[in-house]
Amino acid sequence: MPRTAIADGEAPEKTATTAKTGTTSRRTGQQTAADLAFLARAMKAPALLDAADRLAERARKESWTHAEYLVACLQREVSARESHGGEARVRAARFPAIKTVEELDVTHLRGLTRQQLAHLGTLDFIAGKENAVFLGPPGTGKTHLAIGLGVRACQAGHRVAFATASEWVDRLAAAHQAGRLQQELTKLGRYPLIVVDEVGYIPFEAEAANLFFQLISNRYERASVIVTSNKPFGRWGEVFGDETVAAAMIDRLVHHAEVHSFKGDSYRMRGRELGRIPTDHDND
Repeated sequence: MPRTAIADGEAPEKTATTAKTGTTSRRTGQQTAADLAFLARAMKAPALLDAADRLAERARKESWTHAEYLVACLQREVSARESHGGEARVRAARFPAIKTVEELDVTHLRGLTRQQLAHLGTLDFIAGKENAVFLGPPGTGKTHLAIGLGVRACQAGHRVAFATASEWVDRLAAAHQAGRLQQELTKLGRYPLIVVDEVGYIPFEAEAANLFFQLISNRYERASVIVTSNKPFGRWGEVFGDETVAAAMIDRLVHHAEVHSFKGDSYRMRGRELGRIPTDHDND
C-alpha cells in the first residue's frame, strides 16, 4: 500500500486509540523499522539504514538530542557515498595500476624530502590550479608518485584522467580528425587533474607536438596537470622537434608548478646484478 508523505510540521502517524484506556499508543518498533526501511530505500541511503539502529542505541545511552542523532545518521550515509564515489572515480581515471602515496619508500626517492612529499599529498596544488612535474631516469618513483597523488585526488572527490603522453596525443588526434578537438579540450578542462606520464620516451612529430601544446595551454591557470618525464627540460626540444614550441610549453607548465628532479638508479633494479659481467673471482 502506498505510504503518505509527512508534511512539514507533522509528526509521524500514531496508532489508533485503545478501547480500554482511551490513550494513544506510540508506534511499535516494527512499524518504525518498516517505515525507516521504506524511507531509506526511497532516498537510496542503505548506509543510513544500516547505522540507524546502532546509532539509536548509542543516542539513548548518551542522551543525544534528535538533531544530534539525525546528523550522525546522515554523516554515515555521506561517508559511504564518498567512499563509493572515490572507488568509481579511481576506476574512471584508468590508472595502469593502483598505487598509493603511503606505499612509496621515501628513502629511495632521491630528490624529494618527506616534507615535500607530505606537502604534495595535501593536494593544495589542485586547489590552486597548479601543476606538479617529476623529472628523472626510469624507475626512480615518478609514475608511482603521480598515480598515488591521482588516486588520492579521486578519493578527495576530484575527477582525474591518466594516460601516457603518446596516448593523450592519440586521443586528441582522433578528436581533431573527427572535427571536435575543441570540444575534447573543453571536456578535459572540466577535470581538476590530468596525469601525463612518460613525456620524452617517444619523440613527437610536428602535429603531435602541436596537439600536446594545446592540451597544456588549455589548462594553464584553469586546472592541474601532473607530468612525468625521463628528460630534463633542456632536452624537450628534441622530444617535440621544435625548441620554440618546447620553450612555450615549459613556460606554461612550470609558471605555477612544483618541479622535482629525481636521481639515482631504478629502484626496480636495486639488489639485482643484471648485465654484470662475470670475473675470474666469481668462481673463487
